[in-house]
Amino acid sequence: QVQLVESGGGLVQAGGSLRLSCAASGLTLSSYSMGWFRHVPGQEREFVAHISRGGISTYYADSVKGRFTISRDNAKNTVYLQMNNLNTEDTAVYYCAADRFNWGPRQNYDYWGQGTQVTVSS
Repeated sequence: QVQLVESGGGLVQAGGSLRLSCAASGLTLSSYSMGWFRHVPGQEREFVAHISRGGISTYYADSVKGRFTISRDNAKNTVYLQMNNLNTEDTAVYYCAADRFNWGPRQNYDYWGQGTQVTVSS
């Protein structure tokens, strides 16, 4: 059974940092490209970042470019999202997702985690 488990969320002041982790089990992470998304109730789910299977290629939403960094450790079956200089607009539930294709960011990923809450206070 495939599981993606996010952790590292929490409450942080504006300007602060958090590092999210996504631990994968039941699959070989190196066979999947990975993405991070976020969702605010009442709004559409928003793409945040994506990383290719080998970690060579990364993609970011304009809203987080220069502040967030996606990385992966295939040996640990874990993907990370380093978030710096957070602002209140980054408040959301953050989800990681696994994609069997290596085509870059898509909407239809194969597996999703349950999400971790990030709250940024002013």
